[in-house]
Amino acid sequence: MFFAANKPNGSLNILALRRLGVKGVEIRKPEQLQNVSSLIIPGGESTTMAKLAEYHNLFPALREFVKTGKPVWGTCAGLIFLADKAIGQKTGGQELIGGIDCTVHRNYFGSQIQSFEAELSVPELVSKEGGPETFRGVFIRAPAVLEVGPGVEVLAEYPVSSTSVLYSSSAVQIQEENAVPEKKVIVAVKQGNLLGTAFHPELTSDTRWHSYFLKMGSEAQEESPSSIVPVGGVDPSFNEKARIDLPIYQ
Repeated sequence: MFFAANKPNGSLNILALRRLGVKGVEIRKPEQLQNVSSLIIPGGESTTMAKLAEYHNLFPALREFVKTGKPVWGTCAGLIFLADKAIGQKTGGQELIGGIDCTVHRNYFGSQIQSFEAELSVPELVSKEGGPETFRGVFIRAPAVLEVGPGVEVLAEYPVSSTSVLYSSSAVQIQEENAVPEKKVIVAVKQGNLLGTAFHPELTSDTRWHSYFLKMGSEAQEESPSSIVPVGGVDPSFNEKARIDLPIYQ
């Protein structure tokens, strides 16, 4: 299920799927992709992830997987990999998988200490999964989508200011008192079988993005063998106390 170069985020995605009654496996070798019907590329340090993927010769297999039409979801660094073009610090020369007709700016929101959380309007997610009108996005050294092609559906945007912006872990503070956000950057996209989010849904207790992605892959799961194994409803070992104990943002 995962190209899990970043172990913690891969594990948190597995936990989120287990809460939905689904088992996931970590993918580290090209041949493992032959036995799965959908894939999550988690967040992490994209340069390190790219080096590991190159070392294990994963890029050709990942590109072929994308071309099969099977669902692939990239979060944060995973979104960068799925973009057809990436710009920004340290992006030059970094190998991409491609597939989403968009331009992504790596580390658009700044460094690690400029990470933040924000309530995002997600009408498409709400229409398919119900629940609150917004989703709490956790942005950690996050990218943003600057441009999309005609075949790309924008699922979420985030307002930014034309002036200098100072971010904190819990809110966004505009440095200039009279500064007003004048534009938006895209932070979630979908094109065919590909989904990308600049934030980390696995770091929240809200599993709607994972449910949305699983439904993208329902037809593919019926047609081919998979290591994504439904286990007959929510895993009974995941009681309410276990959910509260997960290392997530509430």
